[in-house]
Amino acid sequence: MSFDVLVKAITSGFTQIRLEDFVDIAIIAFFLYKLIILTKETRAFQLLKGIAFLFVAAIISETLQLQTLSWVLNSVLASGIVVLAVLFQPELRRALEHIGRGKIFNNGLLQNFKPEENEIVSEMQLAIMSLAKRRVGALIVIEQRTGLGDIVATGTRIDGIISAPLIENIFEPNTPLHDGAVIIRDGAIVAAACFLPLAEDIAVARELGTRHRAALGISSVSDSVTIVVSEETGVISFAREGKLVRYIDQKALHDLLESIFVGKEAAGTLNIFKRRTKHEK
Repeated sequence: MSFDVLVKAITSGFTQIRLEDFVDIAIIAFFLYKLIILTKETRAFQLLKGIAFLFVAAIISETLQLQTLSWVLNSVLASGIVVLAVLFQPELRRALEHIGRGKIFNNGLLQNFKPEENEIVSEMQLAIMSLAKRRVGALIVIEQRTGLGDIVATGTRIDGIISAPLIENIFEPNTPLHDGAVIIRDGAIVAAACFLPLAEDIAVARELGTRHRAALGISSVSDSVTIVVSEETGVISFAREGKLVRYIDQKALHDLLESIFVGKEAAGTLNIFKRRTKHEK
C-alpha cells in the first residue's frame, strides 16, 4: 500500500466521524473519569484495577489466539456485570447520591494547607504520648495506597490540619467524637468517629479491647497503619498487615511516624514489626 493510499484511507475514515460521535465519546470519557474519582479513595479502586487488568489480558489473549485463556477470561468477564453490582454496591449508591445532590460536577477534592512532614511527625508524636500518659484511649488510622473512603463515610468529616491539640480534643472522653477512629490521609485529618471492621481471630489476646481488634481488622483488609492507645494501661501499639505490635516507646513511635510521613526507613521500628515481642505471646 502506497503512502497516498494510506493517507486517503485515514482521511476518509475521519470524514465519516460525525459531531454526535465526538459528543458520545466525550460523555463516556466523563463518566469513566467520575467513576475513577469516586472509587480512587476507596478499597474498590484496587478491584477496579484488577478488572482492568483482566480486560487487557483478554484482549492480548484474543490477539495472540490463545483460545483456552481467551475462553476463560471471556467467561469471567461475561458474568462480571452481576459481580460488579455486588462488589461496587457502596460506590454505586454513593454515585447515585452525588447525582441526586447535584454534585456530579464537583470533584470533592480537598484543598488543604498541610504542614511539613516533620511537623506532622512532631505533632502526632506529641499528641499520642500525651494521650498515653493520661491513659486516654485513641485509634488513629493512617491511609496508605488503599483508599479508605468507605470507612471515612461512616464517620464525621473533619478535613483539618494535623495538630496535637486537635487530636487530643477529638479523643477527649465524653466528647461527641471520642468513640471510633480518626482517619489521616495525605497529611490531614479527614474524619473522626469512624467505624472499623473488627478482627474475628480467636487467637487475639483476650486482654485486647475493641480498639485493638478494630486496628487488626482494618489492617487485615488494607495497607493502612493504625496506632492504638489503650485507655486501661496507656500502652501504645500499632497494627499493620494484620499484625499487632505492642509496647511502643517514644523512640519507636517517632521512627514509625517518620517512616510513614517522611519516607525514612527506620530499622528499629521495622525490626520490631518483623518479630513478635515477648508481650504479645
